[in-house]
Amino acid sequence: MTELELTEPAEELLSALWIAREEKGDDHVPVGELSPDPTTVRELVEAGLVKEISGALHLTAAGTTEAAGVVRRERLAERLLEDVLKVSDAVATEAACRFEHLLKRGIDDRICTLLGHPRACPHGSPIPEGECCRAGAGEASRVVSALADLAPGQSGVIAYIQSQRRDFLQRLLTMGAIPGARVALQQRSPSYVFDLGHGQVAVDEETAREIYIRLDGALPPARRKGLTGQLRRLRLRHARKS
Repeated sequence: MTELELTEPAEELLSALWIAREEKGDDHVPVGELSPDPTTVRELVEAGLVKEISGALHLTAAGTTEAAGVVRRERLAERLLEDVLKVSDAVATEAACRFEHLLKRGIDDRICTLLGHPRACPHGSPIPEGECCRAGAGEASRVVSALADLAPGQSGVIAYIQSQRRDFLQRLLTMGAIPGARVALQQRSPSYVFDLGHGQVAVDEETAREIYIRLDGALPPARRKGLTGQLRRLRLRHARKS
């Protein structure tokens, strides 16, 4: 299957339509609300990704799939920039949209695996699943992993916490379980027990799946060197496009 080569404005419009439908419940969006360039609309209509009906834009089945991929890459880019490259939130938000265009199919699955198949971007918006998430592929090559997937003895620092439970988040904050805090898993059963600061904390599996750890020595030297080279090339390509 030939990969579509869409312009950046076309991908941005697909993203906006997907978010409107999947997260806001708007099955169609009036053209005037988005004010897209007519050339961009024509590009998507001719590609069979969008239909324009009575002055409103609708995603086709193919467009929904393509748009989900665009949103997935953009939100993975945000996680990559913040969790691995340690780019500040303000810069990451601005850069992710451009960086997303460089994460072509295949690369995005590798990055998703390295990040432990995150379910949400740094702002809490869901990341559409990819084949790698459904297959659970490449577990050994993760850089970031849910606490529940660690083996006893594995350690690292908290990369992020992915939960909508305010009481739970407040409890973790009180215990010092914040991004950057060092942890080491001691046992998995009957509860997950991990070292945190000068004490130990026990949590259930649901909680352990909401705490993501940047693992110590997650990549062997050869893999780490290869990843660094890939990221450097992506940054250079991004700089040339800016």
